[in-house]
Parts: sequence; structure tokens; C-alpha cells
Amino acid sequence: MMLIALIRPVPRSIGNCELTHLDRQPIDIARATAQHDSYRNALESLGCSLEVLPALDEMPDSVFVEDTAIVLDEIAIITRPGALSRRAETATIADALALRRRIVAIEAPGTLDGGDVLVAGRQIFAGISGRSNAAGVAQLRDAVAPFGYRIEPAPVSGCLHLKSAATRVGPDTVLLNPEWVERSVFGKLETIVIDRSEPFAANALLVDSTVLYPAAFPETARRMESRGIALKAIDASELAKAEGGLTCCSILFRG
Repeated sequence: MMLIALIRPVPRSIGNCELTHLDRQPIDIARATAQHDSYRNALESLGCSLEVLPALDEMPDSVFVEDTAIVLDEIAIITRPGALSRRAETATIADALALRRRIVAIEAPGTLDGGDVLVAGRQIFAGISGRSNAAGVAQLRDAVAPFGYRIEPAPVSGCLHLKSAATRVGPDTVLLNPEWVERSVFGKLETIVIDRSEPFAANALLVDSTVLYPAAFPETARRMESRGIALKAIDASELAKAEGGLTCCSILFRG
């Protein structure tokens, strides 16, 4: 089945994005857009079919579509983002996904960001963070349990989302910042620990057998390459000023 990537253009208002762990810096919209275009091209070169959603220029974080939904083979879960300013983003995502999946939605008092959900086979690691709470994770568990998925809560600290601290870089391998999430959460999965000089280096996007990876983290990249992991480097430095990583900019699923 085709690997589909839902993406959304960089909004003109991205300079007003939510920030939690970074100081605000000016964002060059033209450069951010060019980097996002390179990201789109990289996804296409890796075999993804792109579906570009309408721009939401009035919603500063809307390029980071990952936070609005979790898409599994059997179901799509529309999230309830932890940041109030982001909740209006979910309506158009729900419309797009309703064409392909049965939809369920996280409801109050639950909050859940897609950036806090890491799927590894039938195991789902769910971050407990400043954006996702225990009530949201419990609703996620109820939604996916009928399909045989197991939820492992993953408390994170010092970063925005679980995927700021850990992402999959192989079928059974996780790239990890152990300062932000405990290694023990991931059980028997193999781990590659980031270089300590690159604390934001744990966010990588696995696309089939290739890892799309920020060019800003060469030391950690060398660690992955030494383990035989194929990397495709991309400059995402301007988007990173908005506290976004490579996983944040797309929702990948088979369709």
C-alpha cells in the first residue's frame, strides 16, 4: 500500500507560535518555507504520496500537523491538543482522515498531542508531558485496545513531547535522549543514545528503511551510520526555532 504523507504549508503567522522550552527568535518565513519545501521533496523522493492540506495562516503552529492526529491501520484518533491555541487545527485533519479511517476523538478533560505518541508495532508509547495528560492517554488506550495495541505510559521532562526525546530509527530501534525520558520505558527495544552535545538530536523521521534527519546533529548522525542506519540529511533549522522537529511536519500512514 502507498505511504501517504499529510502535510500543511508554513503559516505566515509562524513567528507567533507556542514556545515552552525555547527562547523566541525571529523566524525567516521565506527560509522556513524553503526548508519545508525541501522536506516535502525528501518525502516524495522516499516514495511518499503527498496530500497537502490548506494553509491555516491564522494558526501559527499549523505546519506541525503531527500533533493533531494518530493514524493506525485500523483507526484514526483525532487529538485534543494541550495548547488551547491549537485545538481549532483538528477540524480539517478530521475531514481529511474520515475519508480513509474510522474516526474517534479525544475529549475533555483529556489532552493528547500526536508528538507524544510513538508507535512500534503493536506497542504504543504515550508521553505524559506538558501537552498530554493521563486522561488523554487513558482515552487513547480505550480506542486502540480492541485492535490489540498495548499502551506504555512514558513520562517526559525537560522537553515538549515524547518525540523530542525518542523516535524510531529502525523496526526495533529507538534514538534516545535519556535526560528527557527513561531508557527503561522502551523495554527490549534497542536504543541509540544521542551525543550529549546535541540535546535536540533525538527527533528523526523513519520513512520505510531510511531516516530523514536534521543536518544540525552530525555527531549523533555518525552514531546512527555506524549502526548501519541509512540517513537522508535535511536542513530544518528555521522550523526548529518554532520548537518543531521533522516528525512534527507530517502524518504518515498506509492507504
